Amino acid sequence: MAQVMAKPIRILLQTTIPTTEDDWSIFRFSMLQDYLASIKDEAGNSLFEVTGRDYEPNGVGDPVLSTLDKSDFDELWLFALDVGDGLTEKDIAGINAFRQRGGGILTTRDHQDMGCSMCGLIDIGDVHYFNTKNPDPDESRWSRDDSYTTYISWPNYHSGANGDYQKITIVEPIHEVLKNPNSASGYIEFFPAHPHEGGIGAPLGNENARVIALGKSLVTGRKFNLLVVIDHHQDAQGNRLGRAVANSSFHHLVDYNWDIEKGCPTFVDEAPGDAMKKEPRALEDIKTYVRNVAFWLAN
Repeated sequence: MAQVMAKPIRILLQTTIPTTEDDWSIFRFSMLQDYLASIKDEAGNSLFEVTGRDYEPNGVGDPVLSTLDKSDFDELWLFALDVGDGLTEKDIAGINAFRQRGGGILTTRDHQDMGCSMCGLIDIGDVHYFNTKNPDPDESRWSRDDSYTTYISWPNYHSGANGDYQKITIVEPIHEVLKNPNSASGYIEFFPAHPHEGGIGAPLGNENARVIALGKSLVTGRKFNLLVVIDHHQDAQGNRLGRAVANSSFHHLVDYNWDIEKGCPTFVDEAPGDAMKKEPRALEDIKTYVRNVAFWLAN
């Protein structure tokens, strides 16, 4: 009897900004999308079906995000690139309902207030720290870290130039999304770097959230939270919430930081590096992380 093939995991890669040529629109995440779509099982079947799209404002909410719980997507990878005017209440409700039905979510943003329209997301809004909303509970971090790009305020941790990589610090016990059987150490060591990463953390009182990796500022030497995971847990209504991952910067996943020759918007004025190109293990590590997260969020 023929074996029934398992359905591929359906992933939505979604920005919170409308399609704009000179911005970080979804077409700048093509390497991520292509890599996820390329992952196959031993029989050659695709394990992921990937859809990439930008935000479509209609005055109320995005037609997909606001009804995400009624979709057949298994995961949402949300690139929050707005400065507060991205997600509407209807979008937040749709995403929260999606997670309440077990949908997995990766969220990422960047410096200062970028992505702060996410604040209404269950759990996830609490792990992202911004300048004017939900600031880091540690007030000693309310100061500029990246001293080079002076028009960007905190949080803005400088882990290196775009196009370079950073050596990450694993927080024990090692989480499964950071394991890499192809590395001599057995875990992921490198992530793409960025001059001004955002702030994330595991709030006190949320026993389901945990910081699993740290970055280090090349300017101040200060360590900062790079990755937070939130495991399944039950809400007050009895829903088993899907898993979630928070990255401190979307630059970990965008084309320009995997390969600077892919280009960037004209407003990016920091000089790029080329260490990602010189050290192939760095690109392999971030791809391993992407693969691990895609499977972990689906379980």
